[in-house]
Amino acid sequence: MRVLVIASRKGGAGKTTVAGHLAVEAERSGDGPVALIDVDPQGSLADWWNNREGAAPHFVQTTLPRLDDDILRLKDSGPGFLIVDTPPALTATISQVIAHADLVVIPTRPSPHDLRSIGSTMDVAESLNKDMVFVINCAAPRTRITYETIALLSQHGTVAPTVLHQRVDFACSMIDGRTVMEVAGGSKSAGEVRELWYFLRQRMDRRRPKSDLVLPTRVPLNEDSRVLAQSEFNLEGQV
Repeated sequence: MRVLVIASRKGGAGKTTVAGHLAVEAERSGDGPVALIDVDPQGSLADWWNNREGAAPHFVQTTLPRLDDDILRLKDSGPGFLIVDTPPALTATISQVIAHADLVVIPTRPSPHDLRSIGSTMDVAESLNKDMVFVINCAAPRTRITYETIALLSQHGTVAPTVLHQRVDFACSMIDGRTVMEVAGGSKSAGEVRELWYFLRQRMDRRRPKSDLVLPTRVPLNEDSRVLAQSEFNLEGQV
């Protein structure tokens, strides 16, 4: 089982939306079974899951004192991936969860407030020697601040080569426990989630060198993603 932790000190970065969408896309892509854990006291991911009609992805009810033991039990029970949503605060809880991560995903809106807040989350991941990836979320298409965010983040680590754009369907689909992949008709949002999961899955698959990672040819890149893919997004080790 590989553990994907969605973490950011900044509230409103989109952690819950990213966690739910990645879990559903992983199941749809044949990478399941997928388990979900919500350690955010607000319980937004748990509320979303309770509104779902299907049983997948599987939700694991746990508490912080039981968290370590429950994750170890999950590793023995067979899920392919565990995705953990975390609270918007830098607490001992975050370190406890990140300690289990195979990959830490840091959603970041292209805004000064979000960019100022990422340092502490990075510090925790780096102190625990964990691989991390920035995901640009809720971006307006073809805006200067999105491109500037790409450039800035790439100086501090890996930026996922897919930008998740600000669209109403992300929020609307989650009202009743769904995702953009599960609403009628195809959408650009669904394609972006598919691209993102493909990249993260390959990132966690250590059987392939990082230099061999490619985006799926079946999904055309949006314009912001093309810019990102051409900007040497895997500048690891540069701070």
